Amino acid sequence: MVSKKDSNAARLHRHKRVRGKISGTAQRPRLAVFRSLNHISAQVIDDVKGVTLVAASSMEKDFGMTGGNKIAARKVGEIIAARAADKGITEVVFDRGGYVYHGRVQELAEGAREGGLKF
Repeated sequence: MVSKKDSNAARLHRHKRVRGKISGTAQRPRLAVFRSLNHISAQVIDDVKGVTLVAASSMEKDFGMTGGNKIAARKVGEIIAARAADKGITEVVFDRGGYVYHGRVQELAEGAREGGLKF
């Protein structure tokens, strides 16, 4: 019998390994990405204080489109960059959350860069 590999467990293992190497500070907070089948969300986190500074998601009421595609991911990236700029945050450390830097994760990152975030 062939057993199917648990892809989410493998992603969580990769995420844990990456989180041992990167951390967000007050000067350069961490831009964390979470991607589900139907939505995508991002948070800017100060790991020293353990506080979320800014958040954006495709599940917000006024988002206006479905969140499971690259167009929505880019829009979430632009929203998070605008909200971070309002708080005075210009530089972040990108945390892809164990996901491959491809598709929706890449579009979110490019949207955040277009919005003015540097990483």
